[in-house]
Amino acid sequence: MEKQLNSYNANDIQVLEGLEAVRRRPGMYVGGTDVKALHHLIYEVVDNSIDEALAGACNRIDIIIHEDESVTVIDNGRGIPVDLHPEKKISALEVVMTTLHAGGKFGGGSYKVSGGLHGVGVSAVNALSEWCEVRVYRDGNEYFQRYEKGIPQAPVKIIGKAGKDATGTTTTFRYDRTLFKGDFTYKFDTLAQRFREMAFVTRAVTIHLLDQRTDKEITFYFEGGISSFVRYLNRNRDPLHEVVYFEKEIEDVGIEVAVQFSDAYSESVYAFANTINTIDGGTHLTGLRMALTRSINDFARKNSLLKDADSNFSGEDTREGLTAIVSIKHPDPQFESQTKVKLMNPEVQTYVQQVVADGFTNFLEQNTGTAKKIIQKCLTSARARAAARKARDLVIRKSALESLTLPGKLADCSERNPEHAELYIVEGESAGGSAKQGRDRHFQAILPLRGKILNTERARLDKILNNNEVKALISALGTGIGETFSLEGLRYHNVVIMTDADVDGAHIRTLLLTFFFRYMLPLIENGHLFIAQPPLYLISHGKDKEYVYTEAEMEKLVKEITANGGKYGLQRYKGLGEMNPEQLWETTMNPDNRTFLQVNIEDAAEADRTFDMLMGAKVPPRRRFIQTHATEVRNLDV
Repeated sequence: MEKQLNSYNANDIQVLEGLEAVRRRPGMYVGGTDVKALHHLIYEVVDNSIDEALAGACNRIDIIIHEDESVTVIDNGRGIPVDLHPEKKISALEVVMTTLHAGGKFGGGSYKVSGGLHGVGVSAVNALSEWCEVRVYRDGNEYFQRYEKGIPQAPVKIIGKAGKDATGTTTTFRYDRTLFKGDFTYKFDTLAQRFREMAFVTRAVTIHLLDQRTDKEITFYFEGGISSFVRYLNRNRDPLHEVVYFEKEIEDVGIEVAVQFSDAYSESVYAFANTINTIDGGTHLTGLRMALTRSINDFARKNSLLKDADSNFSGEDTREGLTAIVSIKHPDPQFESQTKVKLMNPEVQTYVQQVVADGFTNFLEQNTGTAKKIIQKCLTSARARAAARKARDLVIRKSALESLTLPGKLADCSERNPEHAELYIVEGESAGGSAKQGRDRHFQAILPLRGKILNTERARLDKILNNNEVKALISALGTGIGETFSLEGLRYHNVVIMTDADVDGAHIRTLLLTFFFRYMLPLIENGHLFIAQPPLYLISHGKDKEYVYTEAEMEKLVKEITANGGKYGLQRYKGLGEMNPEQLWETTMNPDNRTFLQVNIEDAAEADRTFDMLMGAKVPPRRRFIQTHATEVRNLDV
C-alpha cells in the first residue's frame, strides 16, 4: 500500500503573528510554564526597571503581589517612551509591549548596559498574561494601555495629569491560568532572595517587595553593594580580614570585585553579569580565580613562605574559606544560552584578571600579617588535600575491590540499570530491618546508617573520608566525591533519605543534606536526591484505617469523623522502626502511594549561608535562628 504524504506547499507554511509564537512555545521565552517560569515573569519586568537603574535614571523599584495573584512593578525611571514610532506609526509603548526584540537595548543609545538582553522580556510577559496594564508617567501626563493575552484593547491614551517631575512606569499583570495550569503560586522567599541579589549588585537602589496575600514585606538597600553582599554571606563565619574591594572600567566594561577569606573550609564565590547571576560562571569567574591563585603564589614565593621544594598552591588550596563576588557591566555580553547562566566574552577574563591581580597583590603587600594568615590557611589546605587524596584513593580502591559485595551493611537490589534503581539511606538498625523486609528487592536497595554521620560543615575532606558511615555512603553510590565526583558512576538514580519524624531524624537529615550539598552537589542539581515522607499518624475509625502525613490532615480527618458521630483511634509514629515492614512499604516505599520531596537548590548563595549558619562553628546565629522560628515548630517530640 502506497504511503499517503501530507501536502507541503507555500500555504502550509504557518506564520505566527505578533506574540502568538510566545503563547505557542513559552519554553523558548521564559523556560516553560512551571513554577520557575512563573517567577521568571516577574523577573523580566523588574529587569527593565533595573536597566533604568543601571542607566542612572531610577533609584526605587516596588513589587506588589496582589491577593488575586496579579503583580504590580513600579519604578521611578524615565517611563517607556509613548510618542509615535517612526516605522510602526503607533505609540512606542505599544511597540515595546507587543513586539519581540523591540526596546531601547538594540540601538546603543538608551542603555549602556542592560540585563534584559534578548529584548523579549516584557512583551513575552504580556503574551503569557491573561491581562496586563501599563501606566507611564512622563511629560506631565499619565498614559495608559491595557492588553489581554498580549492584544491591545485600545490605543495608548492620556488618562490624567502627572506631577511636574513625576516619571516612571507601572506594570500590572496576571499570568494566564490557561497556560500556567499547575497548583503553584508565587513564593515570597524565592522572590526576596532574587531581589536581595539584585539590590547588592545594583548599589544604592531601593527594592521593596510587598505580598498582600500574607502582609509580608521586605525592603533592600545596600550602599556598600557587593562588599555588603560578602559581609552578608560571611556573617556566620570568622573573617581573617576586612572585605577587599576593587572597581575599575576597562574598554567600557565595568568591573567590581569584593573578596574576603574566613575560617570556613568551603568556597562561596558568585559571579554576576549586568546584575544577572551567572550560576555556571564564565570568563569573569575564571579571571577572578586565576588572578587570586597567581597573586597568592607570587607573594608566598617572594616572601619565602613557600620553600623551593614545595609546589605552588593549586586553585583549590587558595580558595578554601574564600567568599568573593565578581560583578561586571558589559555593553554587549555574550551568554551561552538564553537562560544567561554562563558568560562567554573572552576579553572579560583578561580584564578581570588584570584588575584582581593588581588590587589583591597590593592588598597582600600592604597587609603582610593578613597575607601570612591567608598563606598559612593555604598551606594547611594543601596538606589536608594531599591527605584527602590518599584517603580518597583508598576509598575508591577499596570500593573497586569490594565492588561485588559493596559495603557489608548495604542490602542491594537485583536491578543493574541505575535508571530503575533506588537507594534508601535509613537511620538505625531497626528501621533498616523494617525497610529491608518491606522493600521491593528488585529495584530498592537499603543502606542503614549507624548513629549520626560526621558534621561535614566543620571538617576537612581528609577527616570526612576517614568516617566509616561516609565511606559506606560513597562506596554504595559509586560516584566518587568532591573534585573526582562523577554522575557516570551513580548506581541508583533515586537516592532517598528516610529518617524518623522527630528531632534526631531531622538532625540526621540535615547532616546528610550538608554532606551532599558540599561534596556531591551535582546529585542535587540533577534531581537525584529525595526525602521520603513517612506518615505521622494512623487513624482508625470503624473498619477503616487511614494514614495521614501532616498535622493539618490529621485535624481535618478527626473533625470529619467526630462531626459524623464516629469514634477514632490515633497512633503517632515517632520512628520508622515502629511500623511493621508491610506498613512501611505501603505508606513510604510503594511508588503507587508514597510521597517524595525532591531536593533542589533555588538559590545557592542562600543555601550556602543557611548550611553555614545551622551546621557551622558559630553558636549565636544558630541561637537567633532557633529563637526566631521556635513558634513555627511542629511535631516536636520531647
